[in-house]
Amino acid sequence: MESSSKLPLNLCHVHKLSIVINRTHIFFHSIALVFLLYYRAFFFFFQDSTKTKATTIAWLLVFVSEILLFFEWLLGQSSRWRPVSRTAFPERLPANDKLPAVDVFICTADPEKEPTVGVMNTVLSAMAMDYPPEKLHVYLSDDGGAAVTLKEEEDADFGGSKFIQDREDIKEKYEAFKKKK
Repeated sequence: MESSSKLPLNLCHVHKLSIVINRTHIFFHSIALVFLLYYRAFFFFFQDSTKTKATTIAWLLVFVSEILLFFEWLLGQSSRWRPVSRTAFPERLPANDKLPAVDVFICTADPEKEPTVGVMNTVLSAMAMDYPPEKLHVYLSDDGGAAVTLKEEEDADFGGSKFIQDREDIKEKYEAFKKKK
């Protein structure tokens, strides 16, 4: 049997029925949009005595906006062209000693636009990731140099024993939950 290091970490499943339905839907909508664009473009080549400069400008603005929205819609269809789902196998991950070191950079600039509590919650969430602590490095960059961010960071006591103990408790509960499954 193959070793777990050569097995894939996930499997990709293609949904054939969804492909047929989505591509049919895209096809019919594309036809409708082509007819709509033809109708809008035909206005500029049709000579009408009631056509004024104001109606031509309004028609041109609508035509340009419809072209832009058609292009945006077309880009949005890329996720529906070939829908897939993945099955992950976390048990195939390498041992902790073989995992690479990870650096997490959290940048903040203005404590008014980015509340300090939210920034500290982000830092705590990054530190609580399920990753070996000796290989996880979290950096907080305050580009604005705000004193309130520094004060909150000092008050948060990231390296304190309470945070480490809470992290270990959560990890134990998670491991017990995984064993139940």
